[in-house]
Amino acid sequence: MECIILAGGFGTRLQSVVNDRPKCLAPIRELPFLAYLFDYLHKGGISKVILSLGYRHELVEEWLHSFSTPLEVEIVVEEEPLGTGGGVKFALEKVTDNKALVVNGDTLFSLNIRELFKTHQESGCSVTLGLKPMYDFDRYGSVTLDGKYITAFREKQFCTNGLINGGVFVLNKEALKKMPDKFSLEQDYLVVEANKNNVGGYVEDAYFIDIGIPSDYEKAQWEIPAIN
Repeated sequence: MECIILAGGFGTRLQSVVNDRPKCLAPIRELPFLAYLFDYLHKGGISKVILSLGYRHELVEEWLHSFSTPLEVEIVVEEEPLGTGGGVKFALEKVTDNKALVVNGDTLFSLNIRELFKTHQESGCSVTLGLKPMYDFDRYGSVTLDGKYITAFREKQFCTNGLINGGVFVLNKEALKKMPDKFSLEQDYLVVEANKNNVGGYVEDAYFIDIGIPSDYEKAQWEIPAIN
């Protein structure tokens, strides 16, 4: 199984705490966040990762030379920001299978990767999102799941309970073939495909954290090492 890691962003919200490196290299205790993500992916059955880089990519490449991992690692570098969708499409060129896992380089959602792939295979959809149940939240948008299909995406607003897109999904390699080189995965692809019953959902109440803001980055310092 292959995985694309989207790690090319500027990390604007985390600049007050980590301003000298990409978010994926933000230190969690003594290790970069990416090391924990690699470990999770390897344990979940992933054998190859394609790192989609941009901002200060040379620092990630330098770290990889000094880090030992059983994963096969390939790198693609966006010469200009391509948007969330364009970045995925660009990295898909390196995928050899007919589908791939996609994760964010600043998020850890420790769902069962094999079960996500299985659900995707059974759904017949072009993409299947990993969904996390949450309570009393306003930081994330929510989704509506009708059986096995996601039928709607809601903007950020306070919810007493709901399902959020955990930033982990399986995507068919050919799914973005007709999309432009630069586009928003959420607005230009997922919303459109949801209207065609072509976006599946897999729900798991697994550990989730997004280190993109200082408060959650601080929380990650003791939570992530505790679950590894």
